[in-house]
Amino acid sequence: MKTTADVLVALVAALHAYILVLEMFLWEKRPGRELSGFDAAMAHATAPLAANQGLYNGFLSAGLICGLIADDPTGFRAQVFFLICVVIAGLYGGATANRRILIAQALPGALALVAVLLAR
Repeated sequence: MKTTADVLVALVAALHAYILVLEMFLWEKRPGRELSGFDAAMAHATAPLAANQGLYNGFLSAGLICGLIADDPTGFRAQVFFLICVVIAGLYGGATANRRILIAQALPGALALVAVLLAR
């Protein structure tokens, strides 16, 4: 179960690293615009906000990676903390921005969190 938990945490970390790239570097290009659904003018106008969001996603990714690398109990605690952050962010995003965020962010985070807790 530990291996499954580690793989799920790594996948959530990779997802948030990908979101960082989309929001910080590709927001005004086709991949970012497809994600947001914005036209070029709106993407340009919201790029600083998206970059800020991307930075926060990078912090989530970095925290999860640190949790995978660190020895227990620190690694376990970091994984639990950052996965809870991912789930809360996904729930909030799903409620306020786009319901797809529930499936894309909150669900993977919740599954990884359950796996981490069961592997303990």
